[in-house]
Amino acid sequence: MKPHPARLRSHPSCRSLAALLLGALALCAATAAPLDDVYKLGPDSQAQPGVPQGKVTDWAKLPSEAYPGTLHDYCVYVPAQYDAAKPAALMIFQDGQAFVRPTGDYRVPAVFDNLIYRREMPVTIAVFINPGRKPEQPEASPSDWGDKTTNRPQEYNALDDKYARVIVDELLPALAKSYNLSTNPQARAIGGASSGAIAAFTVAWHRPNHFSKVLSTIGSFTNIRGGHVYPELIRQTEKKPIRIFLQDGVNDNRGLKGEGAAATYTADRDWHAQNLKMVAALTEKGYDVNFTWGIGTHSNKQGGAILPDMLRWLWRDYPRPDDARDTSNRTLFVPADFTPPTTAK
Repeated sequence: MKPHPARLRSHPSCRSLAALLLGALALCAATAAPLDDVYKLGPDSQAQPGVPQGKVTDWAKLPSEAYPGTLHDYCVYVPAQYDAAKPAALMIFQDGQAFVRPTGDYRVPAVFDNLIYRREMPVTIAVFINPGRKPEQPEASPSDWGDKTTNRPQEYNALDDKYARVIVDELLPALAKSYNLSTNPQARAIGGASSGAIAAFTVAWHRPNHFSKVLSTIGSFTNIRGGHVYPELIRQTEKKPIRIFLQDGVNDNRGLKGEGAAATYTADRDWHAQNLKMVAALTEKGYDVNFTWGIGTHSNKQGGAILPDMLRWLWRDYPRPDDARDTSNRTLFVPADFTPPTTAK
């Protein structure tokens, strides 16, 4: 399903009918938009003077054996501090077009630039991958994340390991040809929004020996393709070495169909209730879990606004030796060959 800190750890004539519909749309806009628009991007999500900027590659195409006949578009962010002689951490974002966009809600490259510069997360290569599509189908875009034009519904919402195969068996080997990436699961994270969030969790669930950190915003842990079973599955399965941060809004899709007293409620299609159940199950099982429930709808606004803090929490204990006599790891992280841009007079 396409998307639109609480605590860190909302017989008429055709002409009359048209007016009624317009009124309903206006009401939705009046009640929903302000709930999301209260969340604003901070300085950590914007390019800052003097901060070394990483580079984002052109989009590449990855043929898939897990889903024959499809390919996945992806691009790669390489931080300015990346040293090919040293293994870098890795983070993969589903619905990559939404997370890499410099004018979008998440703006991951700018966030990574700022956090790596201040040593608040490790030197991390980010990969932005879109859902699989047939060659003749359009690439995912801000206006169409691919639910109607790509393999997104099946890949992201199913609980089998086929999409995990795309990431681990197809994407990782392709990346290893160009980048020196850590093979330690503690140095690997995966995330996404909405259906991309449950997809990220499913990859870590099936392959915890490859990914130990999960970022979930407005996660669709609902009965799209059986995802509502995760809370009980978590309780029934031996604990896995996964750390996860979940964000959602109390006004996310609430499983109601219809209006007023006649509205029917479907519990396993209530996005926020399912996120609550996920946190309860993960907590009971002893997982390293954090969460925040905002006032928003099925929107990326809050997730984008707090992305820097979620990343700080996920990477809070990355290896960083501390020695009172050695200040080398207590300075702003600037590459030796970095030259600040000059300001024209």
